[in-house]
Amino acid sequence: MGKNLGNVLTMNSKEFKALFNEIAEAYGFKSCFGGWYKESKECIVVLDLQKSGYGNYYELNIKTYIQGVFGNRYEISKDLVKKYMGNVFTRPPKEYNNVLDLDSIVDGSERKKLLEILFINFIVPETSNALTRAGIIEEAKKGLFLTPAIKKELGI
Repeated sequence: MGKNLGNVLTMNSKEFKALFNEIAEAYGFKSCFGGWYKESKECIVVLDLQKSGYGNYYELNIKTYIQGVFGNRYEISKDLVKKYMGNVFTRPPKEYNNVLDLDSIVDGSERKKLLEILFINFIVPETSNALTRAGIIEEAKKGLFLTPAIKKELGI
């Protein structure tokens, strides 16, 4: 189990991924190829934890694949989860960095609470909107970055 910093045990990667998996599945995400996804007829949304090469923390990549964009049809695959960036790409706001930092002084039960807050306040609303073209367009109006090519494909 993690390393001891004073009297607080930090999590190791395996423990963190298991906890993330537990919470992701509780919020309706399916696990596959080391990531998690939800899909609708219009879109596939992928959550991919990317281990940093610069520290003991993860980046959470949230990738959305829009069915029919540029004539593409997407199916869940290892490349979709781990390799490609998606038609829309985002990450959580910096205020959630501590929950993804394995060296942050947060015990297991506190990290679980913080992960649940991340899901409730950011991941669930973002990914729910990302499951439809209309939701993506709505988020773009609120500031979600879309490339000019995606805007054109969506008619914005």
